Amino acid sequence: MVASKETQIYRKDVDKLSIPEREEFLKPYLPQSLPSNTKPLKSQPIRHFLKGQSHLLAFTLMHALFSVYIRFRQAYHIVLDRVFAILFYHHRAPELIKQDIQALTKLPQHLSVILDLKEEEQGFAGLEKLLDDVAEISAWCAGAGIPMLSVYERTGALKDHVQRTHRAVASKLHAYFGRHVPSLEIQAPHVPSFPDGEDPGQSPSSAAEDGRSTLVDLTKTLTEMSQRSKLSVNDISLDLIDAEISESVMTEPDLLILFGPYIQLQGYPPWQIRLTEIYNAQDNNGVGYQIFLRALHNFAKAQMKFGR
Repeated sequence: MVASKETQIYRKDVDKLSIPEREEFLKPYLPQSLPSNTKPLKSQPIRHFLKGQSHLLAFTLMHALFSVYIRFRQAYHIVLDRVFAILFYHHRAPELIKQDIQALTKLPQHLSVILDLKEEEQGFAGLEKLLDDVAEISAWCAGAGIPMLSVYERTGALKDHVQRTHRAVASKLHAYFGRHVPSLEIQAPHVPSFPDGEDPGQSPSSAAEDGRSTLVDLTKTLTEMSQRSKLSVNDISLDLIDAEISESVMTEPDLLILFGPYIQLQGYPPWQIRLTEIYNAQDNNGVGYQIFLRALHNFAKAQMKFGR
């Protein structure tokens, strides 16, 4: 506690304090000086060197073990894909596709896939490869008896070429089925559809702009209708939102297949995958019949508990 004399000195004008008075005033609050026998700590370069080398050795060992694990995993998946390719291959015959899935207890009624038009493949060649992948998957679904296939491509290239997509899929179905080509309908949000036949199988395509932006637009529309008393707040329900989104974009798929090594949805419409089974194949970088077949087998074994 500050003494009375020091308090009086403190209250004086600072300019009037002499140097000895200032030192005397601050002396009780200064830390005590170190003992004279205290020696400064010496640096230990050898210990620091050994410590750094041990950390480097541990990091190198972890990196080496992880690299070996990745190599073995890639080799395992390559061998597994080759075995599946030998044992199960469609040979463009729907009968063989049905034979490959005849042991499955259930099939998805709506299958969805995510395809990627890579930046280095953009152009005529990249688009042709994308259309060929869509046509192949459509033929596999038709052979397996899956009535609906939806294709998501982030940039919207398929939406811009709906007619070319229809021609590519129709040509591929003709190569698989010959004269008995199943009916087909190509759909895309906000784009006229291309029906073919009396009871066509549906193949809608979507892009990133059909995802979250659709939810935002629907929210604005419902808000405006509620403010104008055209729609009651009590009438807005999950069923109403689900019906509007299903009509404007697409219905909810039962199975979503990712042909890439990682689970990257790339802006896939979030409302449509609330209860969707998602399958991806590690160390895979392309569309393949083996991945399609393994996804169907995985879906048949899945248990849909719906939160129970």
